Amino acid sequence: MLGPESDGWRPTQGERGPGYPGEPMDKYQVLYQLNPGALGVNLVVEEIETKVKRVIKQVECMDDHEASQALEELMPLLKLRHAHISVYRELFITWNGEISSLYLCLVMEFNKLSFQEVIEDKRKAKEIIDSKIKAEGVPNHRRFPVGDHDSRLFCQSVPEVHWMQNVLGQVLDALEYLHHLDIIHRNLKPSNIILVSSDHCKLQDLSSNVLMTNKAKWNIRAEEDPFHKSWMAPEALNFSFSQKSDIWSLGCIILDMTSCSFMDSTEAMYLRKSLRQSPGSLETVLKTMEEKQIPDAETFGNLLPGMLQIDPSDRITIKDVVHITFLSGSFKSSCISLTLYRETVPASITDMLLEGNVASILDPRRGCTHSSQASVVPRDRVLRPWSSERSLPCLPVPAEVMQNFSGWPEVQFRAMRRLLKMPADQLGLPWCPELVEVVVTTMQLHDRVLDIQLCACSLLLHLLGQAMVHHPEAKALCNQAITSAVLSALWSYPEEESLLVLVYSLLAITTTQGIIVNKAPLEKVPDLISQVLATYPADGEMAEASCGVFWLLSLLGCIKEQQFEQVVALLLQSIRLCQNRVLLVNNAYRGLASLVEVSELAAFKVVVQEEGGSGLSLVKETYQLHKDDPEVVENVGMLLVHLASYEEILPELVSSSMKALVQEIKERFTSSLVSDSSAFSKPGLPPGGSPQPGCTASGGLEQMIAWN
Repeated sequence: MLGPESDGWRPTQGERGPGYPGEPMDKYQVLYQLNPGALGVNLVVEEIETKVKRVIKQVECMDDHEASQALEELMPLLKLRHAHISVYRELFITWNGEISSLYLCLVMEFNKLSFQEVIEDKRKAKEIIDSKIKAEGVPNHRRFPVGDHDSRLFCQSVPEVHWMQNVLGQVLDALEYLHHLDIIHRNLKPSNIILVSSDHCKLQDLSSNVLMTNKAKWNIRAEEDPFHKSWMAPEALNFSFSQKSDIWSLGCIILDMTSCSFMDSTEAMYLRKSLRQSPGSLETVLKTMEEKQIPDAETFGNLLPGMLQIDPSDRITIKDVVHITFLSGSFKSSCISLTLYRETVPASITDMLLEGNVASILDPRRGCTHSSQASVVPRDRVLRPWSSERSLPCLPVPAEVMQNFSGWPEVQFRAMRRLLKMPADQLGLPWCPELVEVVVTTMQLHDRVLDIQLCACSLLLHLLGQAMVHHPEAKALCNQAITSAVLSALWSYPEEESLLVLVYSLLAITTTQGIIVNKAPLEKVPDLISQVLATYPADGEMAEASCGVFWLLSLLGCIKEQQFEQVVALLLQSIRLCQNRVLLVNNAYRGLASLVEVSELAAFKVVVQEEGGSGLSLVKETYQLHKDDPEVVENVGMLLVHLASYEEILPELVSSSMKALVQEIKERFTSSLVSDSSAFSKPGLPPGGSPQPGCTASGGLEQMIAWN
């Protein structure tokens, strides 16, 4: 327990690096301190083992409750995956005994440059931010250091794109991603948009409601440095945050970037503050931008008034910002995700494409080429293959359309719906790996469109199911991308019941066929499924699929030892609440047997009396309810066999009257695992993990039957 009696740094919670046994702060060497932020001190540190530089923001907390609340609120941010968001590397709470203070520590990516430095450089030089991306990747007069690129980087070098337009597109894409997940940044300002290379930026330092509503801390910081609060929306000054608060802050950033060539920093700060009471002052600046021929002044003149409305209900949304800049305006960006916002392809044209009737679309007599609809289907897009190197003649027409129109989600959806209705011979079945690749690519490109994820999973299930039945060699052609794509979909929509069922079915195919090579992505799933089951304990469909996933993960060894107790408890809970669902019961008992086989801790969790009763009493209930179902009895018996392999569990089995149950199973089902003593010759695992001589699984059952 934390308190003044603690010496030095002592963590209450944290995620340590692989194999690191010490306290979180001990693995870092502090190099120097940056200027304090709005909420705390920023330290530049170096990981002692890897020599990688990081930034640790230390936020002083009033007490354990505030620190724990903030940590709980920030933990989901560790799961964010976006090319233009710098995710926290680690979060932990520490106690500094020397000054008797409790700190929440946020470990972030280190980069020397941010939008703040770009703005200040241009401000000093009185230059406009309008440089184009040069071939060598250097905007204007200054060469920026290149950092590590995100593993899912969606940027590509795009010549003749203004630097301002390009990075603004990345910021908009990142903020739209956050708002889509109902996440508010709360702390948007130029210094929190870092540059990892000359043409690649990231949002960082996302904050929590707990920290941002600490009035005493904010008042102290505002007095020390008035610049800190000048980016905040009017309502945020009263500690009310929403997505519209982010829009205001982003508007202030854009205003500063476009006016830095003719306004000094103090003037700019007072302008931002004045806009909270007098939005009319914006008109003067916008007029000056036109006079000084600031690039895209007309677009910004249409955009900023909507972003900087005093009443948040009058403010535009992030999608409106994208529409004004990249659709109505002439902005271009290297950010592929922005193509999701382009004008949709009419359903009539999509259907013609899916029928392979390209001539109908290009024939002016059909009234398409000179209509507004024709403008969204460029002639070269219709005629040319997606890539000459990857032209796949065996693909059905809808799949080729998916390749040629990869940026249009509505086309992808209709194409996959068409594929689901096509006969097997037209799909290239029993096995068409190229088609599977197209579907997986679509899932990755449109990971924020739920309908596409559902349709793609259904199509994959159809393709893989057919392949496994008719083409045994298909498993060799399946790759890790399938598993990663379906898990990513599940991670994005953990509460979507129909998606969970589809993902379970796909995992059942891929895992049982031995496709899994890299288990790392699967090791994150138990916590996610645990969260789903805890939230919807009585949802039969959800519980059924979850138990199936738990069973598959246990077979693969993807459930960690520290997760055993929680998973066992959830499996027992699911059985208790949904005893009438045979598939759930079977999968749950298979999962329990798999965990008990390798862990005595899991075995004790089954037999120990808890609030809802012990697992052994539940076993007896299940047997009485499904005693005529050989498969259920077999799975119940498998669990009993593994429980009986632990000597310290035997007394619990006997005292719970399991002897009579085992005897009845042996008499009624002579071919069951309980009866087959040769089926389990594996030594039991007593405390400490050392085999107990003479204690096999079947031998344990015999000891129980013979116990007096």
